[in-house]
Amino acid sequence: MNARPVSERVSWLGAVDWDRRLFDSLIPLPDGTSYNAYLVRGSEKVALLDSVDPSMRAVLEAQLAAVPRVDYVVSHHAEQDHSGAIPMVLERYPQAQVLATPKGRALLMEQLGLSAERIRAVQDGERLSLGDRTLEFLHTPWVHWPETMVSYLREEGTLFSCDFLGSHIAQSGLYVEDEGQVLEAAKRYYAEIMQPFRKSIAKHLVRLEGFDLRLVAPSHGPLHARPALILDAYRAWATGAPKNLAVVAYTSMHGSTRAMVERLVRSLGAKGVGVQVFDLAVTDIGKLAMALVDAATLVVGTPTVLGGPHPGAAYAALLANALRPKARWLSVIGSYGWGGKAVEQLAALVPNLEVEVLSPVLCKGPAGGAELEALDRLAGEVAARHAALAEGGAAQKL
Repeated sequence: MNARPVSERVSWLGAVDWDRRLFDSLIPLPDGTSYNAYLVRGSEKVALLDSVDPSMRAVLEAQLAAVPRVDYVVSHHAEQDHSGAIPMVLERYPQAQVLATPKGRALLMEQLGLSAERIRAVQDGERLSLGDRTLEFLHTPWVHWPETMVSYLREEGTLFSCDFLGSHIAQSGLYVEDEGQVLEAAKRYYAEIMQPFRKSIAKHLVRLEGFDLRLVAPSHGPLHARPALILDAYRAWATGAPKNLAVVAYTSMHGSTRAMVERLVRSLGAKGVGVQVFDLAVTDIGKLAMALVDAATLVVGTPTVLGGPHPGAAYAALLANALRPKARWLSVIGSYGWGGKAVEQLAALVPNLEVEVLSPVLCKGPAGGAELEALDRLAGEVAARHAALAEGGAAQKL
């Protein structure tokens, strides 16, 4: 794969990974991904922004064969898929200096074995002159590691945003081609990776409002020639109010919990609540994470296994706790054989969620008349709270 021009002085380097289907042995990649590096050539100095995943090192090495000189290597993020090939770059360009945040400098030394002499820490807001091009470094801690930063090419209005504003998607073109497809991939990326840091992201979005952004060039996925597309989406995901949506994530062993879920979903729908249902035995966890971005309520459905929640339901609770969505309400429904503490144990698994726990509905064996009525009451509780949330949002807009 050859380098591609972005502008007269900027080139895309990197690799498109069409076949990768799992990231960090956890995150599904249904559309593959890309590892984007960028070469910025000033009239006096040349900077390489990031590298590639070590699995694609040979691709970057071949592209650099046509680059006689690199003075700076900017490491926006120390994770392997961005910085894993930096040792190769430094071997190729012995005069090059790595630039990173102070925390990034320490991580690169620890994780990649880079020597202290080859890395210089840059400060937040520091500018680097390449001659007729200037890079400005903006620290963006906790997007999504503590050492991350982005670079702004002032003369061209280009933001090299690293993981921020990116998407796991492989495509042949350099820029966004299908906005709907890219937004879905970007939402999945946000949901799985960025969602736990939405409060930090909100602050960084405000800061970016002071910049003339004409192009967003992330480290994964296509470039945004219309930055408003991804910036507006991030504002909605990170700072917008939850929607009138209940996510019901469940597993069922003998059908009793499934029947309860079906009753609750019908009742919620009849009361005007949007619902997304996920069978945890077969679901794509990325889709569940995406739904949690918008949901106001999470309902976990679980049978009881050895006195506690089914491991699948426990996993869903742990996932929600890690992602820290904006949901306001949580409930548990399910069936048991002789007894247990599924509700208490699930509640203990979500200490990071700022939610009100609504009345759980548990029953011994299949749900009968009383339990079915309780599910309808739970649906009514959810609908009432969603309505109040919507009214509160409308009042704030006024």
